[in-house]
Amino acid sequence: MTPQRVTLTTLGVADLAASRAFYGRLGWVEHKESQPGVAFFQMNGAVLGLFGLADLAADQGRPGAVLGVGAVTLAQNFATEAEVDAAYAAALAAGGTALKAPEKVFWGGYSGYWSDLDGHVWEVAMNPFWPLAEDGSLTLPE
Repeated sequence: MTPQRVTLTTLGVADLAASRAFYGRLGWVEHKESQPGVAFFQMNGAVLGLFGLADLAADQGRPGAVLGVGAVTLAQNFATEAEVDAAYAAALAAGGTALKAPEKVFWGGYSGYWSDLDGHVWEVAMNPFWPLAEDGSLTLPE
């Protein structure tokens, strides 16, 4: 087993029903393993979970803890600037909040940021130095 892996990323959300609907508007399809208190979305080799904030804190063994957002960025890489622009526009149309419109950036790529209903930050980017596989997966070049 390789230790360098993340198989499940869980986001704490204030309103699970609203977040389920938001990610649905993005075109994400909820998996049949979802339950009333948690939503799962199969990604390319990993899973995204949505869990109520209070329930997540309790599950972590920290009932009553105030869970924060914004210290982590989730990212989606795309093959072209046009795909980045389309993903950014789709996120805003679904109800996301604009943080930084996509633009050419200092490292030679193109990226922008938006946040979901709970302030979880997503980057959409095109990195010309990191080619994507046909399925959209990313393996860093040698």
